[in-house]
Parts: sequence; structure tokens; C-alpha cells
Amino acid sequence: MLNALSIVFAAGLAVAGTEPRYPPISAYLMDRAAEIALARSAAPPTVSARATVKVLTPAGYVVADQGSNGSVCLVLRGFTAPTYTPVQFRGIVYDPKIHAPICFTPAAVQDVLPYYELRTALAMEGRPPDAITTGIEAAYAQGRLPHRDRVTFAYMWSAHQHLGPGIDAWRPHMMVFAPYYTNEMLGGNPFGGPAPQLSDDAGTPFSVVVIPVDPALALAPPVP
Repeated sequence: MLNALSIVFAAGLAVAGTEPRYPPISAYLMDRAAEIALARSAAPPTVSARATVKVLTPAGYVVADQGSNGSVCLVLRGFTAPTYTPVQFRGIVYDPKIHAPICFTPAAVQDVLPYYELRTALAMEGRPPDAITTGIEAAYAQGRLPHRDRVTFAYMWSAHQHLGPGIDAWRPHMMVFAPYYTNEMLGGNPFGGPAPQLSDDAGTPFSVVVIPVDPALALAPPVP
């Protein structure tokens, strides 16, 4: 969902006309207990209560709480913007205020989570968006990332997600990792509406379909 991006932030980059730099990694880090609570708010307790939780550290994502159901919850940062991010939106990669709690179901843990962790690692090395894209493409082609040949799912139901200035929490939704899907395959539904829509990387192995759910299902993080 991170390509529902910050027009305000992107406009500032366009004026500057230069590639920005990443803030210090400390700007992206959270209090550990608060990050665990925010991560668990991504999915209903039937999923999140027994899920493994990972938190971001200077060395990347590490397990903070080992679960038992095969799901993994964590808080994505702007590093995990789509692989083929439009130029006008590439500033989202650098924004340390982006917090996108997500809970991957077991199949998505196998197929998709390594992709997001690699994007994070490449960004933490200081690579700009184009170099991240090149790194992802090479890893996928070389088999260092799992090939996606099935549809998998993740929850993004947190009421406290922040997907970009002017977007904020948007609405709770399911992430459907549907390789090579396009929006036309869903009926051409408009982005940001209540119908299923293609949000990321259309027509590629990394395509993401977003299915909004009832806003009443949005979940607040438990008090840590």
C-alpha cells in the first residue's frame, strides 16, 4: 500500500531537483514495546496474538517475540515503497515517519517477507530507489528471493498506520500478493476507492492487490 504516496513530500523533492539522503537510522527506530504493539495491531488477535513479531534495529529486522502460528507481524518503513515507484513519489523511501504495520500469513512469510526485508537492507546500506530496484531485480532473477507463483495474503488493519502525509491511516485492508496482476484484471477500479484495486507494481512478480475492509475493523495497538 505504500504507493499511496506523499504528494507534498514528493513536490518538495521536485523543487530541490536532487536525490535526497537518508536520515540517520536512529530516525527510523521506535521504542521496542511500542513497535511490538503497533505490529500486532495489523491483524485481528486470532492471527496476531500467536504471530512472531519482528522489530527494526540498526542490523535490520530481528525477532522480538517468537510466535507459533507461522504468521509474522512487523512495522514496515518507507524503505518498502514499491519496486517500480514513480519518480514523483520516490521521496517516500526516505521518509522516517512512515509506519505501515503488516501481518504476513504463513505463505506470504515464505514468498514475500524476504522481499521486504531485502528492500529494507538495501535502503539501510544507503542505496537510492533506482539502486534498490536493481538489487531486487537481480536477487529475484538469481533465485536469492523466492519466486512468486501463487497468491498470498497479509493484513493491514491498524488504525495507527501512517502511509504518507495526506494519507495517514487510510483504511484497513488486505494485501493480496498476486503476481503479474493488473488493475484491468480487477475491473479497473479507481485507486483509493472501496473496491479491490491494484496498488503496487502492476504486471510484475511484485504486484499487490488491495482489498479494503469495513473501517470498523481498524485496530488500535494494545497498550504495551
